[in-house]
Amino acid sequence: MKNVKSACSNTTKTRIYPKTRKGHLKRAKQNGENLEENKEKSDEEQMVEIDLAAHGPNWLVAAFIGTDELTKWSFYRALIAEFIATLLFLYITVLTVIGYKSQSATDQCGGVGLLGIAWAFGGMIFVLVYCTAGISGGHINPAVTFGLFLARKVSLIRAVMYMVAQCLGAICGVGLVKAFQKSYYNRHGGGVNELADGYNKGTGLGAEIIGTFVLVYTVFSATDPKRNARDSHVPVLAPLPIGFAVFMVHLATIPITGTGINPARSFGAAVIYNNEKAWDDQWIFWVGPFIGAAIAAFYHQFILRAAAIKALGSFRSNA
Repeated sequence: MKNVKSACSNTTKTRIYPKTRKGHLKRAKQNGENLEENKEKSDEEQMVEIDLAAHGPNWLVAAFIGTDELTKWSFYRALIAEFIATLLFLYITVLTVIGYKSQSATDQCGGVGLLGIAWAFGGMIFVLVYCTAGISGGHINPAVTFGLFLARKVSLIRAVMYMVAQCLGAICGVGLVKAFQKSYYNRHGGGVNELADGYNKGTGLGAEIIGTFVLVYTVFSATDPKRNARDSHVPVLAPLPIGFAVFMVHLATIPITGTGINPARSFGAAVIYNNEKAWDDQWIFWVGPFIGAAIAAFYHQFILRAAAIKALGSFRSNA
């Protein structure tokens, strides 16, 4: 038998048919499928198609509710990983923002600059996704979790509990920043996301939608099991493009909204700083990322994967 990790989830499916290609084809035909060997395709790419034929279209799809996960230690371990990862993410990044504002207040050329802030956010995502991907999937962002839930990569219970853990971790991370540097924290805005002067709410919402779309689309592409099979000869470290996506989006949208694209990041900073404008603009940093994540999930699953969906339709019609 061979165990296979589901994309971005902590569940494991077990293949229960022979390992050889001949055995896979035999099992597929036993299930009523007419799947012929195609020598022009790689072994890995054809195995993905045979997996679908042998197990049906939902063999890598998470349960919708997922109540059975509540009885597993791996589920709670994943929640702890998401909590700690989001705590560390907010601690380092908000501390970077406050440090930059503190230094630039006395020297306009001082501090890391906007480029350094973008690197801090992108770099921390790269590090934390790399560290937690094998435990929780390395979401660290309710918008990412929401997109993966819509694509049936995680169950409803796992998605909701991840979001709770992420928001609590964000609050604790910003709380640590305030505890260690209270005077600088209060003086330099607490690292909150707010709509910048000169921009209307529609512009801010659009920036959050597009920015989150870029991030979640990158997550889907970097963790696509079919892509991994097709491009198995190319070593791809999934956290790297995800971290770069966060970096690039920050470069574009820091001047507009301070860059949310992560509702937990915006919520944690708003809770601790507790400023009226931060709360007035808070809806932008929830509605925008969730819309962007939903569009990315739809685009990847139903547009880019249209051929796969047609194949799944043929599997259902032949069953």
